[in-house]
Amino acid sequence: MERVSVLCLSLLLCSLSGAELQDNEIIEQREVSPESVNVPEPQPCPSDLHAVLREMSVKLAENRLMIQQLQTLNQEQAAKLKQLEKQSSHMDSQQQAQTAALHRIEAWSNVTETQVQTLTRDRAVGQVAFSASLLASGSGHTGPFNTHTTLVFRGVVSNIGNAYNPHTGIFTAPVRGAYHFEFYVFAEGGSPGSTRVGLEKNGEHVFNAQETQSNGWGSASNGVSLLLEAGDVVFLRLWPNRRIYDDSNHYSTFSGHLLFPM
Repeated sequence: MERVSVLCLSLLLCSLSGAELQDNEIIEQREVSPESVNVPEPQPCPSDLHAVLREMSVKLAENRLMIQQLQTLNQEQAAKLKQLEKQSSHMDSQQQAQTAALHRIEAWSNVTETQVQTLTRDRAVGQVAFSASLLASGSGHTGPFNTHTTLVFRGVVSNIGNAYNPHTGIFTAPVRGAYHFEFYVFAEGGSPGSTRVGLEKNGEHVFNAQETQSNGWGSASNGVSLLLEAGDVVFLRLWPNRRIYDDSNHYSTFSGHLLFPM
């Protein structure tokens, strides 16, 4: 009986000692700061790693697809840019061609306008013709004189272009061209019974018309085509000691006209 009591007491003491030890450990654990304790982080399980990897693979595929789309769009934009450059170059070529055509049209227009002006001028100055008789009225002789004398044909029938001057008897060429002249002279017998008239170009003798009559009447004529420069003059001269007759029948005449300008 005594042994049983001792045994029970021993067990009670051991129990109290164990409880005290547990309380001391709990107190020590509470006194230790969380910073001083290295608590290992929880590691993900293998199933979470597979999920993360799958998600990263999906995002990587999406990024690759986006990169391909951007590359395709870039190529399309580059192709469009090249096409626009070609169109711009083509438009520049067309503009240059249109500008050149416009210049040709302007040049042609200027040439045409010049031609029209030239034709208008030639038509205006090309209308040159005159015809006049020695006397405007009455009858009688002109001459004789001691020197060559310019005959003034005052009976103007026509004077288109006003190239002939009825006050001086001189024709002045308005333009360079071919001109034709004719003159008729009339002589009466008597003393002196002859007439002689010469056509002069710029004071130089060209052709003559001469008629000699001892009695009665007679006439002579001549004609010539001349190349005249603008400003050249043509007129008729009565030779010295000769005379010429005219009356209302207009026997003695001087005529000329422009054949064509040159």
